[in-house]
Amino acid sequence: MFAALGRSMWRWRWPVLGAWLVLVLAGATLGGQVFDRLSSTDNLRSDAESQVAQARIDQLLPEGPIVVAVVRDRDPYDPPLVESVTKISAELRTLPGVAGVDDLYSAPGGQIGADNRSTLVRVELVDGQSDVERERVEDRVTELLRRIDAPQVLVGGEKLAERAFADQAIRDAAVGESIALVVLLVVLVVIVGGFLAGAIPLLAALGAVAVTLLGLLGLASVTEVGEFTVNVVTLLGIGLSVDYALLLLFRFREERDADPDAGPAELLGRMLASAGRAVLISGLAVAAAMTGLFVFAEPLLAAMALGGALVVALATLAGLTAVPALIAVGHRRIPAAGARTWATRAVGAVVGLPRRVRPARSTPVSGTPQRPHPRSTPVGGGLLVRLATFAQSRPGPVVVTVSAGLLLLSLPFLFGANLANSDARALPSDMEARQVHDVLLRDFESGRAQPVVVVVSADPATSAVRDLMNQLNRLPNVIQMQPRPDVPGNALVIDLTPEGATAGPESRELVRAVRALDAPVPLLVGGAAAELVDYRSSVAQRLPLAVLVLLLVTGVLLFVLTGSVVIGVKALVMNALTLLATLGILVVVFQWGVGSALLGVESWGAIDLTTPVLLFVFVYGLSMDYEVFLLSRIREEWLRWSGQVTAAGRASAGDRAVLAGITRTGPVVTAAAVCIVVVFLGFLLGDLTAVKEIGFGMAVAVILDVTVVRGLLLPALMSLLGEWNWWAPGPLRRLHERWSGRVDRRRWRFRCPLEPAAEPRHIRPGTLMLTDS
Repeated sequence: MFAALGRSMWRWRWPVLGAWLVLVLAGATLGGQVFDRLSSTDNLRSDAESQVAQARIDQLLPEGPIVVAVVRDRDPYDPPLVESVTKISAELRTLPGVAGVDDLYSAPGGQIGADNRSTLVRVELVDGQSDVERERVEDRVTELLRRIDAPQVLVGGEKLAERAFADQAIRDAAVGESIALVVLLVVLVVIVGGFLAGAIPLLAALGAVAVTLLGLLGLASVTEVGEFTVNVVTLLGIGLSVDYALLLLFRFREERDADPDAGPAELLGRMLASAGRAVLISGLAVAAAMTGLFVFAEPLLAAMALGGALVVALATLAGLTAVPALIAVGHRRIPAAGARTWATRAVGAVVGLPRRVRPARSTPVSGTPQRPHPRSTPVGGGLLVRLATFAQSRPGPVVVTVSAGLLLLSLPFLFGANLANSDARALPSDMEARQVHDVLLRDFESGRAQPVVVVVSADPATSAVRDLMNQLNRLPNVIQMQPRPDVPGNALVIDLTPEGATAGPESRELVRAVRALDAPVPLLVGGAAAELVDYRSSVAQRLPLAVLVLLLVTGVLLFVLTGSVVIGVKALVMNALTLLATLGILVVVFQWGVGSALLGVESWGAIDLTTPVLLFVFVYGLSMDYEVFLLSRIREEWLRWSGQVTAAGRASAGDRAVLAGITRTGPVVTAAAVCIVVVFLGFLLGDLTAVKEIGFGMAVAVILDVTVVRGLLLPALMSLLGEWNWWAPGPLRRLHERWSGRVDRRRWRFRCPLEPAAEPRHIRPGTLMLTDS
């Protein structure tokens, strides 16, 4: 099937490229509209207790969005200031869309800051306005507040902070991606050895992303598309498209070097017959990661899963159609694998570009002399080959040392991670919304945490409610208990101010303690700390299901690729080690602040609670790319090497197959890793801490995965397991043999591919061809 697809890409190369060009132009023209339709998606489902509690509070004490102005550096009772604030407040009250205004002079309960030279103006907007209407009112309110006669007026609020965060995320993405794409093009040209060949992966990536934006525009018309979905789409789209294109490019060059007399159509067929299958299985595996993300069912993660699944499908489609068509058009401009160009001379030693190899003499089974196959003897260097050779020489110590090292790196995350919702603290310190948050916390809230809110559904005058309040007041970690006034009906809203920070362990423990009470009346617990507890609980409860989905899908896909059930489990374990080690390093840098100044990051004592789940998807997806690339080639080499030795020598054949597979595919994996690290490092150029967490985390994960995991742990484990790497129960093994077109002929003591005798093909040494005769 894949060989036929490759040949058809030669015949239909111009129509295929024309169809992609139309889609890309439509995406570039219309896809930008999706940015106007992005929405702020909640982290939690509506049935979470904290969300139910907030909905009940909104019903009892409805309140619109709040805009806060901090009037600073002037005596609060200076007559000109009093006159100015009073005048502006009066104008605000007449503004359409404003529900009310509170200040120090015209409403009870006004506040003066701890410095005695600042005060607040609090503006409540009408609830229920559309986002466009609300933002228009916010802009007008902000404009009026800035006219207050004071040396400094800082305007902020929750919705304004969200707007600032979203706008900054888009700016960061635009700047980071623009710089990263320019650098990426340079790196690709250097790695591949020519401008046109280097441009093919980048064109495929831009095409997949542009068409995905068009798809997201369609999704936005039927469901919510979150603000971070575009970031997910961009990262995954560029990463996967570049990986797939490089794999196909390197395989095309290899097939062309192996048979210089073959035509382009035949070479494209051979390329997709091997590498195309790996691209499809890799795409399906990454789509499985998106399915695992969707299993968590939280609105924010579900929106990211939809966007991620869409870009994975389009990146895979581009890899199987657009990239072969581009290769078909420009195949004469693609340098040979061993060509001595200015680019290969500059970086050959770094990325291990394959050199021309010396053919090994061999004799086929029939004893008839035959032209040697250029790929018979794997020679060449490169980082992965050197690491794999070292790992195979001492597999036991390498497995123990690498596994222990990765687990050691994961300890900060497993035992010291503080996951919290990103708030204004994630904004750059010079942004106004961040400054408002800091001033409010320091000068008006005395650094106290936001309250844990208890909503009681009972008459406040009953003895049961009084008993409950006594219980709440005696709970540990409670600094202050304050019932809210004027709650209508038989209900009560109580604010419990906890010790420590809003998302700190004291706040979370208080939430659990309130929920664990044997309360005499019905109650709900809400607030920022409760939302964090609910999110963690939801992720923990659904994580086994997500892992099960990934394990099953990964196991099936890798079984289809390799015929082994061991490899799927091993892949999932190695990916988990990579992820945990990455998260541990992330905690050290972003939570503890070790080395954060080098990244231009101001540590806020936590990492964003969505970061581990997002990294889980990214790390799993890209790790599966490299896993599939390596295993597909190792499997090819195993079938060839194991067929040329006796049973006693099959262990040695297994090691040779692993080394040969890594030798052939190592340059692709190394080049892909260099490219994707460039892309992710581009996100460190932005100002948002949450975006930097993702960029830094993915760069670390890719480096760990390609060097430590794929270079050391994978070959060492395969050496230890030997033939057990390819174990499968008898029925499954026979099913795979029938599906893959292979039979087990005991008299030859090895498996051999069935090929139609009528189809001429270059025959590898040591391969037995079965015909009808």
